[in-house]
Amino acid sequence: MALLAATLNLTHAAADPGTDVLYDGFDGKDFAPSGGLYYRKNFEQRAGTVEFQSDVKLSGSGALKLSVRPFCPASKKNCSERAEIWEKTDRRVPYDQGVWYGFAVKFADPIPMDDHRYLIAQWKREVGPDAVGDFSPFLALRLNQGKLFATIETNYVAPGSSGSSSVKSCGEARTPIWYRPDVNQMRALVATDSTWTPQDGGQFSACTNEIVVTDHGNKLPTPDSGWIDFGIYSKPGPDGSGHVEIFANNKWIVTIKGRIGHGDEGLGKNQYFKFGPYRAADDTNWTLYYDNFRRSPRCEDVLAQDACPAP
Repeated sequence: MALLAATLNLTHAAADPGTDVLYDGFDGKDFAPSGGLYYRKNFEQRAGTVEFQSDVKLSGSGALKLSVRPFCPASKKNCSERAEIWEKTDRRVPYDQGVWYGFAVKFADPIPMDDHRYLIAQWKREVGPDAVGDFSPFLALRLNQGKLFATIETNYVAPGSSGSSSVKSCGEARTPIWYRPDVNQMRALVATDSTWTPQDGGQFSACTNEIVVTDHGNKLPTPDSGWIDFGIYSKPGPDGSGHVEIFANNKWIVTIKGRIGHGDEGLGKNQYFKFGPYRAADDTNWTLYYDNFRRSPRCEDVLAQDACPAP
């Protein structure tokens, strides 16, 4: 890829971080300066371990092994267990700016098959000190009962404004939605793997046309299919100008447009990406492998050039 050659000597953030081209193949013993990544240290991250290893990899000489173990005390409510890798603060992209991300992930055995909250990657908006509320990722790649799916989150729009009906009667311009007025959010189901059934999405019991999904005829790969190489275009727009593209293994999965992300007062000016196993507290160990992180304003630095959508 053009990306690798463009980033080998990148050690400082550009004046506009959105123009940075970042890459880390995890081939060394620490994060590469060209990737702009780090392992954040806080209480929930103490459940995780990060290992630069060479036994399991997609390409190059190494890959990242991220694991979480049972850690949360029973007395601590809403505790999560994480081993997430973050973009450094000075590399974050403005919230209203579009950017391409790429990374490869492989699920280690055993793949969790239970009904639980598991995430493998998420995109969020910075939260300022004056913001009120708990803001879910505006884009997330999730796992439940061994099935992979993607969700989009935005501010709550009352059903009378966006239309509401059962999922079975959703038309082409309507997207399955989980209305969450208690937290001023609503979560859309935008992509699933081939094993997904209507029964798996019971929470997404209504529909909206505030978020429009274009299906390109490909499903997300299943977690047991080996390495999955994602290419994601992220451009939030809670006013309805949002745009997300999801590719997997150079196959175009979906295009999402409309209300994407949060516009509440007190939120920060940047979006940010983090990846790695994140779950509600559990009693098992869970491991994922990651390779070939890249980020660029240009699609061709993230995907094969012939896979990129027309401008």
